[in-house]
Amino acid sequence: MSAPAFRLREVELYERDVKLRLPFRFGVVTLTECPQLFVRARIETADGRSAWGMAAEMLAPKWFDKNLALSNEDNFDQLRLATKAARNLYLGDRVARTAFDFFATHYLAQIDICRDLGLNALIACYGPALLDRAMLDALCRVEALSFYAATQINLPGIEPSRLAPDLAGFDMGAFLSGPAPAASIAARHTVGLIDPITAADAKSRVNDGLPETLEEVVATYGHTWFKLKVGGDIKADIARLSAIAAVLDRGPAYRSTLDGNEQYDDVDAVIELWRRIEDTPALKRLAASVIFIEQPIKRQQALSRDVKALAALKSVIVDESDDTLDAFPRARALGYAGISSKTCKGFYKSLINAARATRWGNGFMMSAEDLTTQAGISVQQDLALVNLIGLSHVERNGHHYVDGFAGAPAGETDRFLAAHPDLYRRIGGKVRLKIADGQLAIGSLACPGFAVGAEPDWQAMRPMPQPRPSFVTEPASR
Repeated sequence: MSAPAFRLREVELYERDVKLRLPFRFGVVTLTECPQLFVRARIETADGRSAWGMAAEMLAPKWFDKNLALSNEDNFDQLRLATKAARNLYLGDRVARTAFDFFATHYLAQIDICRDLGLNALIACYGPALLDRAMLDALCRVEALSFYAATQINLPGIEPSRLAPDLAGFDMGAFLSGPAPAASIAARHTVGLIDPITAADAKSRVNDGLPETLEEVVATYGHTWFKLKVGGDIKADIARLSAIAAVLDRGPAYRSTLDGNEQYDDVDAVIELWRRIEDTPALKRLAASVIFIEQPIKRQQALSRDVKALAALKSVIVDESDDTLDAFPRARALGYAGISSKTCKGFYKSLINAARATRWGNGFMMSAEDLTTQAGISVQQDLALVNLIGLSHVERNGHHYVDGFAGAPAGETDRFLAAHPDLYRRIGGKVRLKIADGQLAIGSLACPGFAVGAEPDWQAMRPMPQPRPSFVTEPASR
């Protein structure tokens, strides 16, 4: 079927507070609580059919903008403001468009509007990332199709060359109609910078019956994929990786990725780190397990300097520097081999970059990186996206730092468990993500809509507050 045009009629924005059961440090922030933003969008087709769709993301601080002069509340409001700007753009459009046409038509305008508000392009793309998912969810419900089925027939009307000229002539239809989605995917466990490795490292315990140390995580979930964060101090990084290896080496074969989280200033320092890893006897097995290094260099320099010398030792991918749709080609020219998929950056961006990796071949890759996705809408839509583009493992850690559905009403969690019994289970009276032998079963995501077969309790949320512009000091550079 051809891609149907529709109009966006309503958009509602809600929030729910999420408290972490364990503190998590990534880069420059240690997170203990954070709001989750929910979007509801109603579309109407030319023949008068209408449906609501939904999406959700954490308002994660100090990832989209790592300026230490800004508070977490400032970061929350940056993302709220970007979402409000996208809502106004999309709702103000009086033309019936395909799902992709909404994104393509307003992509540059959204970045320009946000730049004038002092928001960088990574923040700007957060708002459309939520709206685009909610609108496609609604369209899938109108047509009674799953996200997989809808995308495989290109129901959104994706024309990548409109925004990615390098994909001119690429057969997007053939790409989207590729292999059938898998019924399971490996969960890649993230080891944060302050996570206890063994019981001796745990200075205090939550004692809620869930695993707290890396040892306990491996014993409970059976992970064989890991994401290991480093902090920019080579001596300290080697010591911590050695402690991690002492645990992982006791078990079966494992694979890992190394996340630099922009903690190194230049490529030479990362090369030194990697050589030290290779030269450390205690890290022999761990070094062999690493398949790539993720964004080790600060975003201010990452796409302005060549990384080919490091790439000759180990593949390097981009994460935080993926702010605009031309980031992957620019990164490729500098020696990067891959780029991350994150629903918070936009699922159309993920599909376009996956198409590029396919066209380029020769070791170019996509990776699935997002530890903040929460049980329910957010984690399910992200899992469906990475499954669609054929990835076999995904960074998945929200279930470790947040207990289940983070305070959602029991009726809501019961609905999600009933709709997705392969993905969730009830433990100790709470519905939580289910990981067995390191795998997530995701067959139930092939339901009508964008991978969500249950409705959250909208009445139990608060409307998104009006964002404060107090963080705006000067326009952000492109």
